[in-house]
Amino acid sequence: MHKIRKKCLAASLALLPWVGMAQTNGVWTLQNCIDYAVAHNVQLLKSAAAEQSASVDVAEAKAGLLPSLSGAMTQGVNYRPFQESGGNFVNGGIATSAADKVTQNGSYGINAQWVVWNGGKNRMSITNAQYSQQLAAYDTQTQVNEVKEQIAQLYVQILYMTEAEKVNRTLLSQDSIICERGQQMVNVGSMSKADLAQLQSQVSQGRYNVVNVRTQIDNAKMQLRQLMELPADEAFDVQPVDVTDVQVLNSIPSKDAIYSSALDSRPEIKRSQLAIEQSHLSTKIAKSGYLPTISLTGSIGDSHVTGSQTNWTKQMKNNFNGSLGVTVSIPIFDNRKNKSAVERAKVAETTAQLDLQDTQKQLYQTIETYWLNATNSQAKYVAAKSSVESMATSYELMTEQFNLGLKNIAELLNSRANLLNAQQTMLQDKYTALLNRNLLNFYAGNEL
Repeated sequence: MHKIRKKCLAASLALLPWVGMAQTNGVWTLQNCIDYAVAHNVQLLKSAAAEQSASVDVAEAKAGLLPSLSGAMTQGVNYRPFQESGGNFVNGGIATSAADKVTQNGSYGINAQWVVWNGGKNRMSITNAQYSQQLAAYDTQTQVNEVKEQIAQLYVQILYMTEAEKVNRTLLSQDSIICERGQQMVNVGSMSKADLAQLQSQVSQGRYNVVNVRTQIDNAKMQLRQLMELPADEAFDVQPVDVTDVQVLNSIPSKDAIYSSALDSRPEIKRSQLAIEQSHLSTKIAKSGYLPTISLTGSIGDSHVTGSQTNWTKQMKNNFNGSLGVTVSIPIFDNRKNKSAVERAKVAETTAQLDLQDTQKQLYQTIETYWLNATNSQAKYVAAKSSVESMATSYELMTEQFNLGLKNIAELLNSRANLLNAQQTMLQDKYTALLNRNLLNFYAGNEL
């Protein structure tokens, strides 16, 4: 049985190699976003509270090794209105005056019980509570990782769309210049108004594309703010990043190597493994119900009554009593409760084993998806970058020829559309490769 260690919620967080450290004037790095979310996300705070609750259960289980003490005090009044006058009245071995119609009595006692042995159930219960505490810690870590992953995805999405906006703004500027040239050509009669209308329509479409991308950026930022639990009045923008080809095309380890590292580091795997250990322990606890329970018991007490011929001091002395004993409880027939508990615990063991297999399968599928996305996007990015270079050259030449009246409007717009599609494809492949490569690094046990 491995040693239970309490994990700290706020673990140290590293950055993606392409994200800066500083936050200034409302400009947030990926690290800033992660740190803030870990400290403020409601779901993470609830998970941390559950972990604290589990620590209380550990303290309670440890207290089960100590004796239990209870104290009792009783004060009463007796009323006998029809007593015969004279003589004495004996109650509980204490003689009282028959003339006293109202008497008071009191009793005081302390009882103690200590379970010396119950098949090891108490000590196993402590270990079981520690397991539950560690399981809660693993749950918290798993949720933290999920939040980190979501933040990274949104952050990269914003970076991608920000660069896409720049591309669209550049093309819009070029479209505006071409449209002005088209107006000049219409004025001298070298272009029809119909062709000019197409150029004007292209400018309008370019403006729409810019607004559309900006809307997508704002929506992604809103989702990121919500995930972080960032107040609406808090200034927020992401840190601009200059992504290099080296970062995009960085080598990717094999799926099996990443999966092997993930098995050793991911909290969801550790949780499933610990759940199996806990299920084994639960079976032992259930079997302890068949064993006898040995307890030590003890008590001390005293009592007194008014109206007695014996004074209070002497009563307290005479009535003081103490006892000490050993209790052995042997289960004989419990309506199948112990047997049912053992059977349920064995079923839980099987379920825990299956849960581990399912968690491992899901982990491998996730890694495989990220690995395929990363490797395919890297290859597509190389091809897309070459295509953009060719399309940019073609569009530049096409624009020059159009200005000279050597190419018609249809050829120009087709060249422009090809360039835009190539640029968007390249950007998508670029950031898809970057994101998935860094997520694979994260699943291998490294920080984002």
